[in-house]
Amino acid sequence: MKKNFALNGIVPPIVTPVDDHENVDTAGLKEVVKYVMDGGVHGILSNASNGEFYAFDFENQKKSIETAIEEVNGKIPVYAGTTAITTREALRLGAMAEKAGADALSVLTPMFIQPTEDELYDHFAAIAASVELPVLLYNNPGKTGNTISPGLLKRLSEIDNICGIKNTVMDFSVTMKYLEATAHREDFAVFGGIDYYIYATLCHGGAGCVAGTANVAPRLVVDIYESYSRGDHLGALNAQKALMPLRDAYGLGTFPVMMKVMLNILGVKAGKPVKPVGYVNDETIKKAEAILKQIGLM
Repeated sequence: MKKNFALNGIVPPIVTPVDDHENVDTAGLKEVVKYVMDGGVHGILSNASNGEFYAFDFENQKKSIETAIEEVNGKIPVYAGTTAITTREALRLGAMAEKAGADALSVLTPMFIQPTEDELYDHFAAIAASVELPVLLYNNPGKTGNTISPGLLKRLSEIDNICGIKNTVMDFSVTMKYLEATAHREDFAVFGGIDYYIYATLCHGGAGCVAGTANVAPRLVVDIYESYSRGDHLGALNAQKALMPLRDAYGLGTFPVMMKVMLNILGVKAGKPVKPVGYVNDETIKKAEAILKQIGLM
């Protein structure tokens, strides 16, 4: 397994700017990558849900991964989202990402179909066997309709290069059960995927968070992790509380438009979402500006 970094810290699932034809805007994407790196993030995830991976064909996913890797230039790890409904397509995306120079893969459960646990196991096992990279599983049943149970995760954690999981579930007990299910592996990383729970995840032994809000407020989100890491629990908790209004802002528009809206307000050219998701009206932009002022970004 190719692994020369620790799976931990704050990893934004970066937004993907697009041009007028809804293809990846490489100049805009490089601007986003530079912005979050300047904010001190510990890695980036390309082609995740905030990155609208579902909207892009193979060539656009390839372009976004290659552009991110080029802009990062080895400074921090690049996790490549390689999710697909079929195992065959997930293998194709994984091979592409590995060849492009990604440091790890991130793979959601398939969507639309409803595989059994054994079928999910076979799916993820095949992906892991097809690459030498670490694989970060991604549990987001609210979006895919499928979940990785703690029992299934325990089975999957026996595969050497399945090295972690991102958990996007509001019920925090699931994260606690994941930590228990993988306690036999010291190198297994459980990441939060709900930005309300970054501090809580760390307190329970988690590795960090794949945090959508770190697109907009990377320094604030990183401060939660770094304060906790140096033993400043009060500082970490205060940073977590300060982040809450930004996480609440997701509800102002159709996911995942709001992180793009706020980046645009800050002068980072994130552009528009891919249709049918639409941009927001002037009233919503004013609300977004108020939140940015509240958290000290304007």
